[in-house]
Amino acid sequence: MLKINIKTTNLVLTKDIRDYTFKKIKSLEKFIKNIDKEIQIWIEIGKPSRHHQKGPEFYAEATVYFPGKEGAIRAESKKESLMTAIDEIKDELQRQFKEYKGKQEAKHKRGARKAKSLIRLSPLAWFRRGKGAREKNEGI
Repeated sequence: MLKINIKTTNLVLTKDIRDYTFKKIKSLEKFIKNIDKEIQIWIEIGKPSRHHQKGPEFYAEATVYFPGKEGAIRAESKKESLMTAIDEIKDELQRQFKEYKGKQEAKHKRGARKAKSLIRLSPLAWFRRGKGAREKNEGI
């Protein structure tokens, strides 16, 4: 479950911008569906200043906090268009979610391999199958 918080700087948050941002970020929910707890995403969109003349005029930043984890996933973008900046942070978050998921799966597999190696028996171990089992197999 996602909890999305949007903050604007030097910009008025209209219904269209809010809906567009929610739509793009909600599409990331499929990458984190196995996590039971609530994930918080803080998004800041806006302009660097009110009288910016040259260069990228809009920016978008997103920070994702996972429950019980110290670190966070972060994405930033500066573009000529606000919608393009939002699209770019969505793509970056999607890439980082896939990487995070891969790391979690690798950690799980590594633990399973370690457990298996600890319970593996020596190849020199002999097993007794009961009385007469050896004679039956040898054809005596």
